[in-house]
Amino acid sequence: MSGDNVVLARNTDQAPRSPYYSQTVAFSHYNNFSAQLPIDPKTGELVSGGVEKQAEQCFRNIRAIAESIGHSMNDVIRITVFVTNIEDVDAIDGVYRSYFPTYLPARTTVAVAALPMDASVFVEALLSNGEGTIPNAPQAGDLVKLTNNTANAPIDALSTQTVAFSHYNNISAQLPVDPKSGQIVVGGAREQAAQCLKNIKAILESIDVPFDDIVKTTVFLKSLSDIEAVDEAYARFFPDSGIARAVGYVPARTVIEASALPLHALVQIEAVVSHGDGTPPQAVEDRHGLIVEAANTANAPIDALSTQTVAFS
Repeated sequence: MSGDNVVLARNTDQAPRSPYYSQTVAFSHYNNFSAQLPIDPKTGELVSGGVEKQAEQCFRNIRAIAESIGHSMNDVIRITVFVTNIEDVDAIDGVYRSYFPTYLPARTTVAVAALPMDASVFVEALLSNGEGTIPNAPQAGDLVKLTNNTANAPIDALSTQTVAFSHYNNISAQLPVDPKSGQIVVGGAREQAAQCLKNIKAILESIDVPFDDIVKTTVFLKSLSDIEAVDEAYARFFPDSGIARAVGYVPARTVIEASALPLHALVQIEAVVSHGDGTPPQAVEDRHGLIVEAANTANAPIDALSTQTVAFS
């Protein structure tokens, strides 16, 4: 890779603008979108109507931003849907299907206590950027998204278990569902966390990626009081390999309390995974020899179950 990629921030008047953030910031092969509220860009106000109208506006804003930079909804790699009422998800899913009628990105859905402007729904998107950001030349161009589902983990009609692009795999948030029964596993937060991680491991095994290639996890808990039980399960999975244990490698991690999770789960875990081979048609020299670099500093809090920063690519 030529290095010296630039950060490319862009805005369009076809979506809500703010002096405090950019609508999209691209670097290398990814576009990071600011989460979109159901705001009409013409009025600057929340749209009237129920949650379906609000969801429609959120996705319309995302599509407007994508189109303004020469992309489409098929370039979405991951979607995160925040709601204030978990029972609204079915209504939101009806809107969601119209924006992703064939291709399905990785997805996370979580209920939170409140959203800005008292909105009912808030949607965040991560998009591919196949052309890369200049001066990363010659550009890789026309990179392929690799999507995969395995019967060894729960299959969702509205998301793909893993979507790889360039040097990252994005895993849909995993609920503590036994893929054989299709039901939440018996037990408390410890057992549920273990099933979430088993599902992630099954997905990675299906694409021949080691569990220790995970660079970031996000753990959503119905109650933060369950964190010790979850950590007991978590510590059984990380580190996973002898090499990782030798260096004490654990991925970066975020823990968030949710007001509710799908299927009344106590735990939900999403993961981002390194993808050293890259996705075609990257050149050989751009696809191999990449390493995960983990680092901690005593100038920030150190956690035995997470690394402060994990770099890849």
